[in-house]
Amino acid sequence: MLDLQTFVIPDNTRIEEHTIVIDGGVLIGGYSGIEYGIIAELIAAGEHVGISGEVSSRSDVRIDRWSEIHGTVHADGDVHIGEFTKIHGKLVVAGDLDIGDHVSIDDGFEAMGWITIKNPIPVIIFLYMYLSEMLRLGRVEEAEKALEGLFSDDCDEIEIQMMVMPVKSEITLSMIVTDGPMIIGDNCRLQGNVRANSLSMGDGTTMFGGIKAGSVTIGENNIVHGSVDSKGDVHIGEGSHILGDVRARAIKIHHSVVVGGTMDAPRGIVVEEAEEPAEPEPVAKIGAEKDRSEKGNETRSVGRSARKAQGLRRKNDHRRAKLSRSRKHKHTPGGMHERKYYIRRRGRKRN
Repeated sequence: MLDLQTFVIPDNTRIEEHTIVIDGGVLIGGYSGIEYGIIAELIAAGEHVGISGEVSSRSDVRIDRWSEIHGTVHADGDVHIGEFTKIHGKLVVAGDLDIGDHVSIDDGFEAMGWITIKNPIPVIIFLYMYLSEMLRLGRVEEAEKALEGLFSDDCDEIEIQMMVMPVKSEITLSMIVTDGPMIIGDNCRLQGNVRANSLSMGDGTTMFGGIKAGSVTIGENNIVHGSVDSKGDVHIGEGSHILGDVRARAIKIHHSVVVGGTMDAPRGIVVEEAEEPAEPEPVAKIGAEKDRSEKGNETRSVGRSARKAQGLRRKNDHRRAKLSRSRKHKHTPGGMHERKYYIRRRGRKRN
């Protein structure tokens, strides 16, 4: 469900030199300002919205009355332009064009589909205007009931991720400002100092600016080119890098976090150490016992082999000694062997 009071910057959002590039859609609350152009899947803006660059959508564009666009508006789908809206550029529409009274387009328009003037406002814009007005008047409960009825359980959930700018929010060349909480997704690349009631940042995001919020939570592997100033608690995850100072009521950081400046926290700084691995002692003992048993078996095997070899040597020595004694008495003094032959004959004694 969309929360119209929380400033949401979805994953993979990039703020380039003149343009904000978003993978999903954009929902801009009334009386908000953007000093960039916008490239997104779907763009819907409330009344009295100012956009300083071009607007390009891969689907539909809905701009409410009294808004002002300082650039070309291009849409691959349908376009609705409210009354008294000014476009200081060209309007190019691939689908149908629904345009109100007293709309000013400096460089003209092109529409491939039907062109309707003074057509009743589309339902989605009416609902958005209604919700914005309820929030502006402080009637939050009524707006929440309308959202529950709009996105009930029997309806399909919105699959596209949305960038949501609450009423009276701003994205300037140097600031990203909202009165409520802010959520920044993963793998974003942002430009400007953040000012919010609270901030929650995902992983892998690079921010060229500082942060000032009531409480700050920064995920893993983020880079902040500035300081972090909080009146509440600050939590910084593993692998993040803060190039400036960190000031907060209490600070909790991972031991791998790099802080280029100083850290100040009246209630203390807690450093999260790396989790100790499980003790490998049982495995080592088993391995040692196995090694000792193998060495014992090897020693016993070597001992048996040695004893066997020693027995063979003794047996061979005994045989050689016996053979030498038997040959010794058969040698004559002259060194010649004396051999005696015994002949047996029938009926005679042996000589």
